[in-house]
Amino acid sequence: MWNEHELSKMIDGDIPFPMGSDQDGTVGKKYGIYDEDSGVETRGRFIIDPDGIVQGFEVLTPPVGRNINETIRQIQAFQLVRESKGTEATPAGWKPGKKTLKPNPGLVGRVWEEWSVEEASK
Repeated sequence: MWNEHELSKMIDGDIPFPMGSDQDGTVGKKYGIYDEDSGVETRGRFIIDPDGIVQGFEVLTPPVGRNINETIRQIQAFQLVRESKGTEATPAGWKPGKKTLKPNPGLVGRVWEEWSVEEASK
């Protein structure tokens, strides 16, 4: 319902991932985001991989909205990392098509240096 009446007016097209509704709070209670006093869930989103493992989550109080573009960016980053079997990592603010990092012991303490090379080439 939220997608049809609200989200569809904020973004072009449909969201590229499934959304669920938890009208009775069953899932919210399991994830610890159900507010018993008010009888509603706080705003939460959970990114769950195909193996059922929570890879990312964000929980906000009701007056603060979420950023759907950031959610989509994070899903794309998790997909890239999964497809690379962990041989690539996405730095802060990474977007599809941008440079990734190759995790290795020599990268420790040099992430900013590696990321700055990409930023300088823009």
